[in-house]
Amino acid sequence: MQQAMHFPPGAPMLDHLVVMAASLVEGVAWCEATLGVTPGPGGEHPLMGTHNRLLKIATSDFPTAYLEIIAINSAAIKPTLTRARRWFDMDGPALRAHVAQHGPTLVHAVVSVTDIYAAVAALAAQGLDRGDVLQASRPTEQGLLQWHITVRPDGQRLFDGCLPTLIQWGDTHPTDRMPTSGVTLQALHIQHPQAVTLCAAYQAIGWTTQVLKSDTPRLAATLQTPNGLITICT
Repeated sequence: MQQAMHFPPGAPMLDHLVVMAASLVEGVAWCEATLGVTPGPGGEHPLMGTHNRLLKIATSDFPTAYLEIIAINSAAIKPTLTRARRWFDMDGPALRAHVAQHGPTLVHAVVSVTDIYAAVAALAAQGLDRGDVLQASRPTEQGLLQWHITVRPDGQRLFDGCLPTLIQWGDTHPTDRMPTSGVTLQALHIQHPQAVTLCAAYQAIGWTTQVLKSDTPRLAATLQTPNGLITICT
């Protein structure tokens, strides 16, 4: 179980939480009903045929954290990069069925690093293939956002979403221009049957986070919201 902590400069840290929705309209409605706020603008990802809305949830313990509500963009042209699967298991039948049945769901966490290639190599040394490092971008009113991100060809998150995707931002981070939202991340809790393997993976990339051993995988985030203290989970 993770205890919130202060990160030294340059250390890997939680970048954002990923909530998958069957549609962006449904995701926005969920955010308003559950968290009591309307998410801010996001954008489209031509690389993957997805789009999102964003919500800043940063605190001193999670200084760059935001919530991403993401959905497949049914109006998008075929993803510009020919890949078997989109990121975050979004094409996985089991995950899509779960979201269709239960509504928008916290499915993953993304961790920011300062050297994504070194972090990928560190995971590879643990026998873990975090995927290819892709360059991605999307336009915003303030300019182009650019980043490098790990995506496996099969789109799998790994460890039921508990092994984070890695991201390295360019000159601008999304939260630099996001207003406060009234929602803040208080704690992130991770549990998994393969807790020892996950802890070793986290240590390999320098992410100071603990995993509780449990028969049931679970990623849970506790948020302070206008509706009170809310926990969202896988």
